[in-house]
Amino acid sequence: MAANTSLKKIPIDQVRLGMHLHAVEASWLDNPFWRSRFTLQREADLDKLRRSGASACWIDISAGLDVEDHAPPVSPTEAGASPAGAAAPRTPEPPPERPVPCSLADELQRAASAVRQGRALVGDMFESARLGKALDAERCLPVVEAVTESVDRNPHALLTLTRLRKRHEYTYTHSVSVCALMVALGRQIGLDENAVREAGLAGLMHDIGKALMPESLLDKPSQLTNEEFSVIRTHPVRGWELLQEGQTVSEVAMDVSLHHHERVDGAGYPHKLPRDKISLYARMGAICDVYDAITSHRAYKSRWDPAESLARMQSWKGHFDEELLDRFVGAVGIYPTGSIVRLESQRVAVVYEQNVNAFEQPVVQVFYSNKSRMPIPLQRVDLAARGCQDRIVAREPMEAWSSINLDSLWVKGAG
Repeated sequence: MAANTSLKKIPIDQVRLGMHLHAVEASWLDNPFWRSRFTLQREADLDKLRRSGASACWIDISAGLDVEDHAPPVSPTEAGASPAGAAAPRTPEPPPERPVPCSLADELQRAASAVRQGRALVGDMFESARLGKALDAERCLPVVEAVTESVDRNPHALLTLTRLRKRHEYTYTHSVSVCALMVALGRQIGLDENAVREAGLAGLMHDIGKALMPESLLDKPSQLTNEEFSVIRTHPVRGWELLQEGQTVSEVAMDVSLHHHERVDGAGYPHKLPRDKISLYARMGAICDVYDAITSHRAYKSRWDPAESLARMQSWKGHFDEELLDRFVGAVGIYPTGSIVRLESQRVAVVYEQNVNAFEQPVVQVFYSNKSRMPIPLQRVDLAARGCQDRIVAREPMEAWSSINLDSLWVKGAG
């Protein structure tokens, strides 16, 4: 870093408004800012930095003030003090600026980059774990940030791409998917920025214990025997041990790694915890992990339809936190992207994109007519559009359409 002559390391107590913050010398989980490089313009940000516990930071003097320069004058209101010098009441700090929402089509390319970046990172982490190397959680920051920004722009684009994965890509891409689902669910239940970041990191690293499982079991093209499943059931504890050895991972990530297979009725593993002993993050992880697993192609089975998967999960009493599962449905939609549905017009369609304020009326790609029993020209229909007379009347079983390349209908040019 010091090779760049415009960068200067200074103690936190020398930081002033007008300086361009380049990096804070702290673990990224302790970093008070989600964005890492920006010019300090608000007293609230300066105060947050001073209270973070960090001892030093790097500033870029080519983009902001140097230590010898003077900060621009600040009005009493901006400085947080009254004209008389008395401390003014603190006002709630506005939330960090989020990316501007966009359509699924506009987000696909950026989401594809985040998926590739995440898959490569998880692959590297698995390889490091197999070689006995300590895991460095800070390497995950760019991926968690890229995934979060993609989810904020369009919560369905990245998940669309991860479901287009090939069977042999499941293990690594699953971690990226769970990261995105944890972020989306965290947003849905109103977690703050740091909590969403924790949830995303936990999702990305939740299955790291599988790095120490025999690859022959992970890729086995048939159901595991009882003995083989007993081996796989050790991956939460092995993952927790790996993360603990790394010493840079938060308690949240370690907890989710250890407890994402617990059930609220106490029948889960490895510790058979009752609901009140399972953390919020672990209960989130249980939902996100299972949903992505059953909606993905595996070595030994084909994926389930997303809408049907949600219905099945809601029927498994005692498995998940029911209230949290209801909020998860709000995050992915009643008919998630990729679901096969039958319309009142007797046409069959695949769900292409959600309408945020009308989850029962998504945008669909119509591809088949039950009246003529023949494929029809592909047509995109917004069921929430004014004047649209069609509506969804039922889910269609995905296995009934196994002869059709649904992915090509669902989203063209993705992956």
